[in-house]
Amino acid sequence: MAETKTVKLSSPDRVLFPDDGITKGDVFAYYEQVANTLVPHLRDRPFTMKRYPHGITGEVFFQKQAPKHLPDWIPTRQFRTWRREGGSRLVDFALVNSPEAVLFMVQNNCIDMNAWYSRVDKPHRPDFVLFDLDPPDGGFELAIEVAQLIRELLDDVGLPGYVKTSGADGIHVVAPIARRATFEQTYAFAEQASRLLEQRHPGKVTTEWLKKKREGVLVDHRQNGWGKTIASVYSVRPKPGAPVSTPLHWDELTPGVRPRDFSMEVALGRIERHGDLFAPILEDPRPLGSAAAKLERLVSKV
Repeated sequence: MAETKTVKLSSPDRVLFPDDGITKGDVFAYYEQVANTLVPHLRDRPFTMKRYPHGITGEVFFQKQAPKHLPDWIPTRQFRTWRREGGSRLVDFALVNSPEAVLFMVQNNCIDMNAWYSRVDKPHRPDFVLFDLDPPDGGFELAIEVAQLIRELLDDVGLPGYVKTSGADGIHVVAPIARRATFEQTYAFAEQASRLLEQRHPGKVTTEWLKKKREGVLVDHRQNGWGKTIASVYSVRPKPGAPVSTPLHWDELTPGVRPRDFSMEVALGRIERHGDLFAPILEDPRPLGSAAAKLERLVSKV
């Protein structure tokens, strides 16, 4: 007989966000309500546990290997991972394929949900290209402007772009693609697009990795790599106010918008009113090849 999927919440009164009094129980209750909308975005993606046992101001640690106490009803898949310092190891990644699996992660002090861009049946074929916008201090309004520039460029090459607040300090623009392209190809596309925007809009857009040399908003194409993770849409982020990584209609991305506008309560209300604005990412992928060819032609004209 299959094991019953149940998750018992411990320490519900533990304060995870000290400035706001937001508890583990509050975060658990949010994920209980959002889980059915969230799970399709996490399903079959290797999951990295980012754990905050002492709240957002305490120590945080990443755990790729599924813990020994993982319930039988949470599946795992094994992949080889490479360390920065050299060497590799086999890791059993948990797959967050059910609402109860989401709640297990929250019970184990995960605040945001971090998963791969690809799924286990085609681990080397990403589902999307990510443009990760990292604005300078106080530069969120400029990041909004740059997000719109990325949208225009994607329109020009025939890829739809979808936007969400990262929930932290930036913006994510996501272009869903058919699962035929490799990570090398999505990386090259994102790099070429970012550098083209840098040429067109110097001072607004930069690809400069070193913070002290940057001028404008970093469009970080380096995030398009095998085994990279992204805080999923609808993730609570470990920032004051417990903001949620929230998808927006493009016409909502106006100069006054700020990540902290989108609390857990606001995110749930938006799902009730709008449904899942990121559903098309799962339902309407486009081929990267033709978009890359169009981008190449635009670059050659510069």
